[in-house]
Amino acid sequence: MIYCDSPAPVEYAVAVEGYLAAAPLGDGSRRVYRIALANWSWLLAGRPVPAGSARRGAVPPVLPLSVLDGADAAGLLRAALARRAAEADPRTLNRELSILRGALGWWRGQGWLTADPAAGLRPPPLPDPSGAALGPDELRAVLALRVPLREKLTWRLLNESGAGVETVLALNVDDLDLLHRCSRPRPGRPAVQWRASSARLLPLLIAGRSDGPL
Repeated sequence: MIYCDSPAPVEYAVAVEGYLAAAPLGDGSRRVYRIALANWSWLLAGRPVPAGSARRGAVPPVLPLSVLDGADAAGLLRAALARRAAEADPRTLNRELSILRGALGWWRGQGWLTADPAAGLRPPPLPDPSGAALGPDELRAVLALRVPLREKLTWRLLNESGAGVETVLALNVDDLDLLHRCSRPRPGRPAVQWRASSARLLPLLIAGRSDGPL
């Protein structure tokens, strides 16, 4: 963990830039992280995240970093998560929450926050795909659909690993052990193992990336 001697920034946006400057991210991942953390500023301000054409030129609200370090911070973050869950797909929600957790941990390491407002925070429960009870023919039809690579890989991982949706959506590129077809052990996170179909698709999705959300 990298520590710095500078005082805590007043603004959330400045803290975000400090985190991104220190994080070992590629240019593409850094852009994804910046967008996700900007989205949280809208949510923490109680405003919807701009989407589509409304996003172009939209300036995120100015927030003090202290909104994440008071007695009300955990409740504020829970409310922000609930708002985002109502407007974002589950994969986006999990990715953005994972990115925020990383930033919060780094800010605490700098002494900019005294507590973790995301402690115990969980996204809304997602339906377990194993409950769908698809027959073999139905399953083959679903996996054969012409969909973007990321969605195809997600379905393959769910089918081959038997892991829950939240576990698969929380995977990062640096979690993957491609040689052994499994995810590396992480505290509090079950390992995911996959078979040949996922093994063929994974290198295509992560080509040129060594970090960031899967």
